[in-house]
Amino acid sequence: MSEQKKMHVKSGDNVVVISGKDKGKKGRILAAYPKTGRVLVEGVNMVKKHTRPNASNPQGGIVTQEASIHASNVMIVDPKTGEPTRIGSKIVDGKKVRIAKKSGEVLDK
Repeated sequence: MSEQKKMHVKSGDNVVVISGKDKGKKGRILAAYPKTGRVLVEGVNMVKKHTRPNASNPQGGIVTQEASIHASNVMIVDPKTGEPTRIGSKIVDGKKVRIAKKSGEVLDK
């Protein structure tokens, strides 16, 4: 089986897509899949899915939804400047937190 990868992003982070057909789009991470190294970003990589009628969608038909993209194609948005930034870490009050490299702002609450 594939080994679990360490990801630089996690659910709830605000990110910007840095490559691919949705380059430049900003969104929030809805889900992260560390086993495959992919993330699901709100409003990015929209695909059409054909669905059969079921309890939640009695009509069936074509539904538009997000598909996952590789985690290497997204960068965290700096909370201070709103620009893409790399991530570092440091210990604050005995706890390891993620920081934005551009502004030094703490990303974890």
